[in-house]
Amino acid sequence: MGTLALMYHRFNENKYPSTNVKIDIFKKQIEIINSKGLNFYNPLNFKDEFSKPKNEKKILLTIDDAFSSFYKNAWPYLKKNKIPFILFVSTEPVGKNGYMTWEQIREIEKEKFAYIGNHSHSHEYMINFTLDKFKKDIDLSIEIFKEKLGYNPIYFSYPFGEYSLAQKKYISEKFDFAFGQHSGVIDANKDKYELARFPINEKYGDLKRFKFLVNLFPLQYKNLIPEEKYIDSSTNPPNFSVEFFKEQKNINNINCFSDEGNKWEKSNIAIKQNILKIKFRDKFLFRRGRINCSLNDNGTWRWFGTQFSVKIN
Repeated sequence: MGTLALMYHRFNENKYPSTNVKIDIFKKQIEIINSKGLNFYNPLNFKDEFSKPKNEKKILLTIDDAFSSFYKNAWPYLKKNKIPFILFVSTEPVGKNGYMTWEQIREIEKEKFAYIGNHSHSHEYMINFTLDKFKKDIDLSIEIFKEKLGYNPIYFSYPFGEYSLAQKKYISEKFDFAFGQHSGVIDANKDKYELARFPINEKYGDLKRFKFLVNLFPLQYKNLIPEEKYIDSSTNPPNFSVEFFKEQKNINNINCFSDEGNKWEKSNIAIKQNILKIKFRDKFLFRRGRINCSLNDNGTWRWFGTQFSVKIN
């Protein structure tokens, strides 16, 4: 049935609406999940169960950056209710103003339902790094985690959801799973190093949209091209296609939206022999280009998204 991962950052930091959620809204979101009878995924089981058939949909909570507002406002609620989550930590900002300390991180990590993930060392725009500089940043974060926690986490999340194919391959050598910032529902066929999460914030976290999100199911596919998600002037827009499984039904009902030209509009798609292709209207102009596809599968809504990182000259 799949795993629906949610991505949070700040809690009750209202001057940052693009990364913030108000704690009362967050609690209502948890209530919606509970009211639908959905269970939270304990990250302890994620690795063993990832490739196994699932007979239920679960919710995976993830929090990026380890802001102190998470520790102050959300952590007491999650602890009281023993709600599992992954907290992704960038090692360089730890202890600085607005960020959690290692003491606080270790306090959280001791709980059986709380897990720590690696979010790089610097949390800079690492897509612009040379591969050697990228490796040094990741290796430094691993050294610090081993020093401070005694191990390197098995989970990684890419800062800003940006990565090149070479960077992804290096992450695959150091971690068991890696999460991006593209939307979608995870299933066993998805790439373990390009896992989707729905971003939740003040703009994209209202309760009506949230109720829609938690009702979504995976839109499965066999292959997505190109594997390289970092595009430059010669590959922008990309030659994008999705190969579906032959037995999949209703794929002609798929609709896609994309933001090339800095405008979210319905994509120009063509489906032939289980392969969907998009003819883009323009180049992707922002540093991140997004595509979201949905399918009304006899009343069940299915969804997947993709994010390209765009080289800006």
